[in-house]
Amino acid sequence: MPPLKDILVLDFSTLLPGPMATLFLADAGAQVIKIERPPTGDDMRLYQPAVNGEGINFAMLNRGKSSLSINIKEPGALDRLRPLLEKADIIVEQFRPGVMARLGLGYEDILKINPDIIYCSINGWGSTGPKSTAAGHDLNYMAETGVLGLSVDGTGGPILPPILAADIAAGAYPAMINMLLALRQRDRTKKGCWIEVAMGENLFPFLYWALGNAHALDQWPAAGGETVTGGSPRYQIYRTRDNRHLAAAPLEDKFWANFTKILKLPPELVDDSLNPQATRDAIAQIIISRDAADWMAAFEGVDVCCSLVLTLQEAMQDPHWSARGVFSKPLTLGDKTVPALPSIICPELRDPDAIARSPELGELNT
Repeated sequence: MPPLKDILVLDFSTLLPGPMATLFLADAGAQVIKIERPPTGDDMRLYQPAVNGEGINFAMLNRGKSSLSINIKEPGALDRLRPLLEKADIIVEQFRPGVMARLGLGYEDILKINPDIIYCSINGWGSTGPKSTAAGHDLNYMAETGVLGLSVDGTGGPILPPILAADIAAGAYPAMINMLLALRQRDRTKKGCWIEVAMGENLFPFLYWALGNAHALDQWPAAGGETVTGGSPRYQIYRTRDNRHLAAAPLEDKFWANFTKILKLPPELVDDSLNPQATRDAIAQIIISRDAADWMAAFEGVDVCCSLVLTLQEAMQDPHWSARGVFSKPLTLGDKTVPALPSIICPELRDPDAIARSPELGELNT
């Protein structure tokens, strides 16, 4: 039996962090009921693009769940929800601090109904501190925690990230981890708890190397100047003759030796501690003298930690992912079937009977 088969989750969240966290709980067997406001439900239902009138983003993040449509601001809403609140194991909400309490659905309110509840609040800045009620999106959290300023382009300006790291890595994932820990704790103590996941502060662990240097050595990182942000020839993106790019990461000396040997880098430049910029410039000139396919053939079978920068389409066609079945789970969009969002839940722990579609708005209302 899937590990969360006997767990009921009421999901009041919308958009990305909460729905992704509960998606993975559903993959592990939990019954997840989305509580959605009428008449449109989760805003992501209306996001484009859509297939057969169903927003693809919504379907990706909410497969395997069911939906109850109810306006929680209306009189009597709490009474309607009470039977579910009484038997729920987990509640997930993503409003600004204080909103659920004003609606009579805060942690202290639910505790009177269900003393064993695990109540997870996901927000941007936490419920205390000067920024607690400030609005924000992923880019804001990365900007105000110093993450965004560390990676720069050729002009010295920060690079717009292609992934929503705060929402997912600092929001959805910590939420899921802490909910599972709370379930384990409840197994021992027979008590639930309140969990707060503040996306902004959860970005700081990703800067462990920078924080360590800053606190211990008083060496604050320079934008684009550190080992993993562009300051080393051993961790760089180099352009090839055919205008492709190689992601070169031969950080360790054994990989660096193989890499520089294949490139026939002049001996005086192999020790990159002497003049990193000169070594980097020389490598760039060598790499751009040949096409990407030539370099990948030269690197074949040798440990150099070098990769061709692929498009998303090229990446998904890589036979490695097919061999591992990464995109084998189906998602039904009306009369169309597409690969579902890959799950971080190990196959051995997934629910084999999980529904392969997202819920119709209010399907539980009847």
